[in-house]
Amino acid sequence: KKKPNELGKVFHYDLFGKRTSKYDFLNDNNLKSINFEKLEPQKPFMFFVPKNNEGKEIYDGGFAIDKLFSINVTGIVTARDSVVIDINKENLLNRINKFTNIQYTDDEIRSWLFPNKKKGKYLIGDSRGWKLAEARNKISKNDHTSFIKKIDYRPFDIRKIYYSPDMVDWGREKYMQHIIKNNNYAFVTARQSTTENWSLAQVTKNMIDNRYHFSYKGIPTEFPLYLYPEEKKDTDIFSEDKKGEAIVRVPNLDKKIINKLAKKLGLKFTTEKEETVKTFAPIDILDYIYAVLHSPNYRETYKEFLKIDFPRVPFPKDEKIFWDLVKLGGEIRQIHLLESPIVEDAITQYLGDGDNIITRKLTKTDIGYEAVTDTHGKVWISDINYFDNVPLVAWNFYIGGYQPAQKWLKDRKGRELDYEDIFHYNKIIVALTETDKIMKEIDLINFIEKD
Repeated sequence: KKKPNELGKVFHYDLFGKRTSKYDFLNDNNLKSINFEKLEPQKPFMFFVPKNNEGKEIYDGGFAIDKLFSINVTGIVTARDSVVIDINKENLLNRINKFTNIQYTDDEIRSWLFPNKKKGKYLIGDSRGWKLAEARNKISKNDHTSFIKKIDYRPFDIRKIYYSPDMVDWGREKYMQHIIKNNNYAFVTARQSTTENWSLAQVTKNMIDNRYHFSYKGIPTEFPLYLYPEEKKDTDIFSEDKKGEAIVRVPNLDKKIINKLAKKLGLKFTTEKEETVKTFAPIDILDYIYAVLHSPNYRETYKEFLKIDFPRVPFPKDEKIFWDLVKLGGEIRQIHLLESPIVEDAITQYLGDGDNIITRKLTKTDIGYEAVTDTHGKVWISDINYFDNVPLVAWNFYIGGYQPAQKWLKDRKGRELDYEDIFHYNKIIVALTETDKIMKEIDLINFIEKD
């Protein structure tokens, strides 16, 4: 009985409990007796569940991350991490050298690299787009060292990857070239979040793995700050890399949004950071975004909207608020890249006279964390060795679906930590602790619009 072009009505009822209670409910009711809630699905998502749209109009007034950055790329998929990714560069090179060594047969290499894999549709280790024998032949003449690149495997977990299209299934080479260039930044987030508390904001200078933020759900996306054209043009902007060579790059930013920002702030946009007064640059925009998306108040206020699409960021109210947020966002950025001097000052101590091998499972039954006070505790990696004075806030801190202070140790179970590993873990603890402090400072700035 609908009118022409009228949408159908959508009703919703939520029943939570055990199977038997649901069966009883269905036996005792019918469609008329159930107290359904009528929904009003809104474009563009048309949700078939109740949604709290309070504040949506204000939220939508900000600029969308995927609209601001013209080009983006999802994390890479190797399809064989255990072959092409390693914590240690020498281990990776040794593996690739053995992989291409003709004294070993294909079957011997298969048994070595894929010992527990059962034969299926393809030969063991092979897939629809990758054949072990062909790959061995293709990369045999490579200068293997030149193919070793950095990859942000998980938050604060930078590893080495043999980055060759003959060994990596989905390397996103067309777009990753912009990120692995010298002195470029990339903002990392995801379109959707399955966690209760949104925390999908990170920055990197490397390519990322497709499970950087989550184990199973949600694919992370990188938004490079600058683009590096393949061919140099006279109109392009030049900057100098560490070797003093001229590099062509242009901001990966939408001009309309930039012009609106400039007009609202009364500032002039420059493609590279200048000391000239009344100017702002791409790095300032990145830091502003980074501060906003690390605001606990902002995350809580707009958590329903942050879960369902790439985040939106409000246009700054005025120049002062903009620069205040840029300052704090810049501090977090440098801390997360472990480039800030502050992460060098360890707040934890590594104690014990064992062999530094991680033997604890770091699970709920063998968590490894022993509370000493309400705010600090010990993180045991074995029955003898531990990190002392670890803040609880750092131990529990989430980035995406991971807790970096725990995840980093879990992924190294059975490995012996060397001096650099211990130093790096201390940096992680400082970084997470300082991030929590600065997030609280960001919330002291009144930048969220009210209804």
